[in-house]
Amino acid sequence: MKRIEIRPGFYRDSVSLMQVSQRAGVGVDGALVAMATPLNRELAEQMGFTLPTTSANDLIIAIDAPNEESLTRAFAVVEEVLEEQLRKSREQASDSGVAAARTLGRTHGASVALISVPGEFAFIDAVDALENNMNVMIFSDNVTVEDEILLKEMAKNRDLLVMGPDCGTAIIGGVGLGFANVVSPGKVGIIAASGTGAQHLTTLLDHAGVGVSHCIGLGGRDLSSAVAGRSAKQALDLLAADVHTELIVFVSKPAAPEVAHALQEIANRMEKRVIFGLLGSTGSDITQTAEKVLDALGVTTRPWKEEVETASVVSGSLRGLFAGGTLCDEAMIIASKRTQSPIYSNIPLQEEWLLDPFEAAASHTFIDFGDDAMTVGRAHPMIDSKLRIERLAKEIADPTCGVILLDVVLGHGATATPGEELAATISTSTKPIYISLIGTTLDPQNFDRQKALLTKAGASVFMSNAYATHAALDALGVLR
Repeated sequence: MKRIEIRPGFYRDSVSLMQVSQRAGVGVDGALVAMATPLNRELAEQMGFTLPTTSANDLIIAIDAPNEESLTRAFAVVEEVLEEQLRKSREQASDSGVAAARTLGRTHGASVALISVPGEFAFIDAVDALENNMNVMIFSDNVTVEDEILLKEMAKNRDLLVMGPDCGTAIIGGVGLGFANVVSPGKVGIIAASGTGAQHLTTLLDHAGVGVSHCIGLGGRDLSSAVAGRSAKQALDLLAADVHTELIVFVSKPAAPEVAHALQEIANRMEKRVIFGLLGSTGSDITQTAEKVLDALGVTTRPWKEEVETASVVSGSLRGLFAGGTLCDEAMIIASKRTQSPIYSNIPLQEEWLLDPFEAAASHTFIDFGDDAMTVGRAHPMIDSKLRIERLAKEIADPTCGVILLDVVLGHGATATPGEELAATISTSTKPIYISLIGTTLDPQNFDRQKALLTKAGASVFMSNAYATHAALDALGVLR
């Protein structure tokens, strides 16, 4: 049974609506609660709904349920969650005495604006924040490169910083923004052109007893040739001047060579040491970068080295099902080096290895379920794991699949029950499943509790994504 409702002028930010969709989607065949952007309209139509004329400021509530009872229940959940969010928003506004973020900047001196709106509207809100003397973190994706450059030039001229667009993670003065883990305060400053890469590095350091002063997100394109490290250079200046930061670390997906070289030259002139952990054919994986930091600080603890797995060798291909794009990149780089074979993916290391993520795999295949193209109209897989769990079940049933590799990312913003959501499907597998669990014991989901749940279900769990990947390749008999 299908039912659709349009609420004109009922605006909510994308992160809030992702949470509504996730909770309403339990027990139904499909749930879409989203603003009526062209892409979300298309998604509703793909679900079998016919839409009236709408504007991008209208809210779509579309539910596909097996029966009237579950349909009614899903709409009741939507109402409940929307009302809960509105109540919390009013309480926060009442506490502060103001209603809007831009008003906070004008009247209360707020220094950072977090923007999470459809990409086509993010530019306007970011300009408004910059004009009101606020640094900006743009969680939104689908912002053009041209707009990103304009915003970062505008910020530089005002001695402000733009983190993003598509900046999923930051920790500023101990406050986590976006998807962020609960980590100890310390003297390591991190600059990250990667959300899950930043989460992985901060949590590895936390496991080793090392804290973070700040983690400045850049957005995934900042180290591209086009954007040329505009925010990265400002972040270096900020951390160089920060009295709480003694050591600076870069973590990133593969960067444009000329941008990486320019940043290295700046770092060489700085008094503070800068460690670069840029993924790529000649770069360090994230665990190796964490170990470089620990070596520089004289810390000998390496808890991930205790997580050694010895398993019987099986035949078949490796299938990686990832929520984090950088974690997927890292695992593919490791797998490509060791197998000397193509690694097919929707975010391939080489163009000729491109794969439709909805097609069946017949070789080593890695899917990034958090890629922009797969989150249009859907919650990020760190919030809603339904799509990934469906693919996990297919890989378990696929006779050509030998070993499965997953990441599970904890922290604020992520689903509260990742282990519970995956455990039932993992427990049906006769194939080895390796998981990199990214998080800390202080995260809302609790690292130790999630590890116990996933281990009980039959998975081998590692705190290092690189170690999990190597263990999965070992299980296939791939030589190191």
